[in-house]
Amino acid sequence: MEAIRFKVTIPRYISGITIGRVFPAFLWSGISCMVYEEVPIPDLPGEDWVLIRTLYGGICGSDMSAIQLRGSPYFSALISSNYTLGHENTGRIETLGSNVDGWQVGERVVVEPTLWCTPRGYEDLCRFCAKGEINRCERTGSGDLAPGLSIGNCQDTSGSWSSFYLAHKSQLYHLPEQISNENALMVEPFSTSLHAVLQNFPADDDRVLILGAGTIGLCTLAALRALGSQAEIFVLARYPFQADAAHELGASRLITAGRDDDYYEAINQLTGASLIEPMLGKRVVIGGVDLTYECVGSDYAIDDAMRLTRAGGRVILLGMPGIVKGLDWTSIFINELDINGTYIFNHAENYKGKIWKTFDIAIDLMTQGIVDLGWLVTHKFELREYKRAFEMVNKRGEHQSIKAVFEFGDSKTT
Repeated sequence: MEAIRFKVTIPRYISGITIGRVFPAFLWSGISCMVYEEVPIPDLPGEDWVLIRTLYGGICGSDMSAIQLRGSPYFSALISSNYTLGHENTGRIETLGSNVDGWQVGERVVVEPTLWCTPRGYEDLCRFCAKGEINRCERTGSGDLAPGLSIGNCQDTSGSWSSFYLAHKSQLYHLPEQISNENALMVEPFSTSLHAVLQNFPADDDRVLILGAGTIGLCTLAALRALGSQAEIFVLARYPFQADAAHELGASRLITAGRDDDYYEAINQLTGASLIEPMLGKRVVIGGVDLTYECVGSDYAIDDAMRLTRAGGRVILLGMPGIVKGLDWTSIFINELDINGTYIFNHAENYKGKIWKTFDIAIDLMTQGIVDLGWLVTHKFELREYKRAFEMVNKRGEHQSIKAVFEFGDSKTT
């Protein structure tokens, strides 16, 4: 089968780092760490597993960060090379292990990609998985599988950037007919935002800033409104088409500005904050929003999130930051900010008076018609068109791209 894989060697890494910064297309030329190649269809690791034929494999910012060699070296200890990329997914069951009940060959599914204790073969769950907090699993490097936080960065499971990928039966979720393939593909990124919002829900009289209007920023806005938030929500979008999407999803106010544009004044006007000029550097904000969801992960955006949040406010980090440079910690200290990181999703969400899996909440909201994010899938490519796909994602502003996906098989007809 065809697959896009990540293969790390010292020569590949060094060439990618040195040449890729000047010529980005080098990073997907096959000479750096990303390789397009034919590989065998993976065998089931055990009888509790299924083989899935891919319909869609989403292109996530974290995937692009890996290809562009911008990820933190922290992750290198938690994954196993060489691996097939792709964790956002939807597909059809191709083969069932003998211990998999309640599922049928041909059934359409979405896979929760996390490789926690149960997929790794542990019956005695770690202290976090026992509470349903699978995103905090302490065994992602051991058990029956090679190291890997999820499918898409574990060499034993394949990933959705290939014709087939593997899933443990505990990772499978049914898809009702009314959920389109595009909407199903969005279950994973929406669940990431849903988890962040459920853990950090604003008061109705709060002023909220969503910093960034890419997939995660828009999903965060969708999650807030779907869960009934009446807060005033400001969304900072880099491009007008992102602002249009945020308006459609229920933003109260929109600020369209790039990194080099001055949007501090806009926040000042919306919140009544004061701006003070220091001797050097960015202006100091006195006041600001009550709660900021930082959905970019860049050095500049994280610094702004700290500065634009009022004293005693909260900053929620959803973007994957890596090694942050140029962050002035003074605003955190002097304003006594509450900084929280949120990571993917779990099985311990408090929702409607009981405990849910995040994926179940997302699918329930989609089934009821409260949430439909399929229209955020703006671009589709065959896997062999990967160079065109990455070039487009790298220049998303020119192409008005929100979510790009790799398209396989019968996805056009289901």
